[in-house]
Amino acid sequence: MNWDDTAAPAEAPDGDHIADRLVGAAADGEDQAVEAALRPKSLDEFVGQERVREQLDLVLKAALARGATADHVLLSGAPGLGKTTLSMIIAAEMNAPIRITSGPAIQHAGDLAAILSSLQEGEVLFLDEIHRMSRPAEEMLYMAMEDFRVDVIVGKGPGATAIPLELPPFTLVGATTRAGLLPPPLRDRFGFTAHMEFYEPVELERVVHRSAQLLDVTIEGDGAAEIAGRSRGTPRIANRLLRRVRDYAQVKADGVITREIAAAALRVYEVDTRGLDRLDRAVLSALLTLFSGGPVGLSTLAVAVGEERETVEEVAEPFLVREGLLARTPRGRVATPAAWAHLGLVPPQQSPGAGGQQGLFGT
Repeated sequence: MNWDDTAAPAEAPDGDHIADRLVGAAADGEDQAVEAALRPKSLDEFVGQERVREQLDLVLKAALARGATADHVLLSGAPGLGKTTLSMIIAAEMNAPIRITSGPAIQHAGDLAAILSSLQEGEVLFLDEIHRMSRPAEEMLYMAMEDFRVDVIVGKGPGATAIPLELPPFTLVGATTRAGLLPPPLRDRFGFTAHMEFYEPVELERVVHRSAQLLDVTIEGDGAAEIAGRSRGTPRIANRLLRRVRDYAQVKADGVITREIAAAALRVYEVDTRGLDRLDRAVLSALLTLFSGGPVGLSTLAVAVGEERETVEEVAEPFLVREGLLARTPRGRVATPAAWAHLGLVPPQQSPGAGGQQGLFGT
């Protein structure tokens, strides 16, 4: 049986004493400050997403050459791939301030109007989880993005009056983990859209080496490779695992991260060689041992592992499906042959679950 965990990138302040500042922040439990310190500040520092970086670089440089604000940008992709980091980089590259908010925080059109009316010219407005914004606010955003104007409604009923409010030119950067939930009228108003892909292990090794340097951690090449291989293709997870391995190396070893030290540390934190954590393995184990590999309903599977349905569906399942360990079928969740092999179990030959699995996967 194998082991693994999860992590995140952040923003790198200049100065000779960055490591001391980061260690102090970690000692105070300020994980968010540490993550922010690891974030790249420019497109040149940003690792991975080569096509997105090249396209975005053209958009920003062209806007600067024209002396105009950049087009609105939509970034989509799984959590932890660098959408927030890129929004900050956009503001830095445009020499503009940035305002950060999220879709769930904007439940009324008035909430959005208050934010838009206080923007400065050229300011970047980062709207995370934009697909979760309320419909009235969404409709107000259409006009703001296209005409840099909003209509503020004064009064109620027949006597209500719409007062047009001109807005300074600004750049909206929207981020979403579920681009399919964005209505076409909103999606079409973005001048540049980009989908963030999961990272390759070699790219994550570069992320780990960069973060280790900022954290003043000594790491060998095979140690970085071990962490990168267990990071689910996600920089955020890679950085988180690096910090936990650093703690283990400082307490249990001489502070140097080797492959052996990284593997031992991640075993303690229950992260296996493919990146599965405790919840992932609990879901797979229940599916295999209690339900003979499935098919089984999501609610039943969630009860079996003692978690909420939403937790299993949104936290564990996406990675298990992407790794080819679990499949969603009309009849329920089914384990693949790779899942049996990963947990070192032999699939039953005659059970209905095994028969269904053989029919699905041809084994």
